[in-house]
Amino acid sequence: MTSSATTGGRPVRAEPSPKRVRVYLGGEVVADTMRPLLVWESRGYPVYYIPTADVDGDLLIPDQGTARSELLGDAELFSVKAGAALAPGAARHYGQSPLGALRDHIRFEWNAMDAWFEEDEEIFVHPRDPHARIDVLPSSRHVRIELGGITVAESRSPRLLFETGLPTRYYVSKLDVRTDLLVPSGKVTQCPYKGIAQYWSVRTGDRLHEDVVWSYRTTPPESQKIAGLLAFWNADTYVDGVLQDSF
Repeated sequence: MTSSATTGGRPVRAEPSPKRVRVYLGGEVVADTMRPLLVWESRGYPVYYIPTADVDGDLLIPDQGTARSELLGDAELFSVKAGAALAPGAARHYGQSPLGALRDHIRFEWNAMDAWFEEDEEIFVHPRDPHARIDVLPSSRHVRIELGGITVAESRSPRLLFETGLPTRYYVSKLDVRTDLLVPSGKVTQCPYKGIAQYWSVRTGDRLHEDVVWSYRTTPPESQKIAGLLAFWNADTYVDGVLQDSF
């Protein structure tokens, strides 16, 4: 059952998830629940709230003071100590929240924990939104990508990635890319739907276009059709001869 409340003029939505969720810190299970809540706060993606009964209370250390949220009210703060790891202020409890569904739940700061699992699969960045969708489709559109007036990629067999709420992304084979212009980058990002991306910069003449190319070596099943392909951003992208909006 979905719950919602409007606080500070903005809606907050909570709905139960059927997934088993586990949270780890310092090699110990901090929380293990079959009844997590997905809560959409002020972000465009949800966060997990865990029933207090499914949290190892022995690992929580009350902190002094509270944290104030315009949307959710006052939160009691806890540090989390598990094994040799200490995560200060990493758990919060909105015991008097205007959204009643949250009052017997704990929220953990995502990056303060060592690992999160949905069922037996580790997840990254944030929970997957059950209302978001990814489709990867083969296409015969003619895609050409320019940087600094130089064509750096051109393909007549791209794969188009459609992701809820985001612009279409055009993925192309390395065989269709001027790989001689690519400069390895140390940048790495994570996506809960697509996996871990590595980046390259592109050198055109005397200019270095930093971190404009990325690729996912391995992906979750829903995105496996883009594994090993390259995508560009902050580049001039022409599809069937038409310049696309920048993104």
